[in-house]
Amino acid sequence: MATQILMPALSPTMEEGTLAKWLVKEGDTVKSGDIMAEIETDKATMEFEAVDEGIVGKILIAEGTAGVKVNTPIAVLVEEGEDASAVPAAAAPAAAVAPKPEAPVAAPVAALAAPKAAGARVFASPLARRIAAKKGIDLTGISGSGPHGRIVKADVEAANPTATSAPAAAATPAPAKAAPAMAIGASADTVKKMFADREYTEVALDGMRKTIAARLTEAKQTIPHFYLRRDVQLDTLMAFRATLNKQLEGRGVKLSVNDFIIKACANALQAVPDCNAVWAGDRILKLKPSDVAVAVAIEGGLFTPVLRDAHQKSLSALSAEMKDLAGRAKTKKLAPHEYQGGSFAISNLGMMGIDNFDAVINPPHGSILAVGAGVKKPVVNAAGEIVVATVMSMTLSVDHRVIDGALGAAFLKAVIENLENPMSMLA
Repeated sequence: MATQILMPALSPTMEEGTLAKWLVKEGDTVKSGDIMAEIETDKATMEFEAVDEGIVGKILIAEGTAGVKVNTPIAVLVEEGEDASAVPAAAAPAAAVAPKPEAPVAAPVAALAAPKAAGARVFASPLARRIAAKKGIDLTGISGSGPHGRIVKADVEAANPTATSAPAAAATPAPAKAAPAMAIGASADTVKKMFADREYTEVALDGMRKTIAARLTEAKQTIPHFYLRRDVQLDTLMAFRATLNKQLEGRGVKLSVNDFIIKACANALQAVPDCNAVWAGDRILKLKPSDVAVAVAIEGGLFTPVLRDAHQKSLSALSAEMKDLAGRAKTKKLAPHEYQGGSFAISNLGMMGIDNFDAVINPPHGSILAVGAGVKKPVVNAAGEIVVATVMSMTLSVDHRVIDGALGAAFLKAVIENLENPMSMLA
C-alpha cells in the first residue's frame, strides 16, 4: 500500500525544519537504511534514512523549502505497480513512514511494553503491518523500537501472537504539551511604523535565531539569576602553558588558555559536586561526570557543544576534542547529542577584547561562567608590593534554585585555585 513519508523530528526540540536537499528522485527504489534527504534543523544539517523499502512515487515538498512542520507529509512511498495519487496529500495515514535521523535512536529493552490506548493511532511500517496480519498479531499491543516509537519488522517478529491478540485496555491520554509563547512585546507592524521614515533592511528569523530568542527569553523570565565575580592571576598559567606547548610541538598540539579553563571547571565540578547539577522542574538532578558545555559563535548564532567526562581527559585530549567540535559547529555538522546536555557552560569573550560580562544561563544548566580577557594590571603581591600581573575577570551566573551563594562561591574558588596552580590539573 502507498504510504507517506513525514518530516521527522531530528531533535527533542525540533518543531520545523528546512528540506535542504533531496538525495532521491521520483521513481527511485529505496530500501531500509538508504539516505533520502538532508534536513536543516535550528542547529544542524542532518541526513535521514528510509525505514522501509519501496518506490518514491511522489515528492510533496520541494528541496529548499523552509518552515516545514514536523510530521508534515514530504513524499509518498509506493509498492511496485501502485499509484502515488492514491494517498491523499492532506492527511497523514496511520502507516506513514517516519524517516530516522543519522544518529542512532536507542531502542527499548523489550519489544513488548505498556499497551497503547484503545483507538490510539498505531505507527508501523508497511512491512511490519503485513507480517502482523499474517501472524494475527494486534499491533496495539506492541511498543515500537523504530524512530519515535514506530513499529518495525523486528518488533513484530519478536512479538508473541497470543500476548498481543486482545485489544488493549483504554487509557487516559496524556495532556497535550502547551505551545511555547511566541512574540512578546510590540508587534512587528507596531515597531515598523516607528521607523517608517527611516531606511532599514528587514531580516527574517531563521530557525536558529528563533530558538535562541525563545530559550534566552525563557531563561531570563524563569531563572532567578545571581552573579559572582572574581579575578584570577594568569602569569603562572601562561608560563606553564608556554612550557607545555614547546614540549608538544612534535605532536601538533597547541594548548589554549580556554583548554585550561575547561579542565579547571571540570575538576571544580568534581571538587564541589553539589554545583554539578541541573534544574528539572520539580527537582534537582546532580550529575556524577563533569560534562562541560562551551559556547561557540557561528554565523547567525551559537552552539554549545558538550565535552563529556572532561574531568577524566588530559589537556591535550580536551584541546583536540574542542577543536573538532568547534570546527563542525561552524559548518552545522554536529549531531544533537553533541550539543545537548551538560550541567554547566563556559562563554569566553576574552579573545574579543571583552574585560567582563554577565552570561545568560542555558537551561537546564545550573550555572555558566563568563570569561573575560587577560590584561596587564597593577596588583599588590603577598609582600605588599605593587607589581604588574596578567589578570582575568570571571563572572559566574548562577540559578539560585539549584545553587546557593556560598556554594557558588566555593565552586568559583575551586576554579581559580586550579588556574593559579595549573600543575595540579595534570594529576
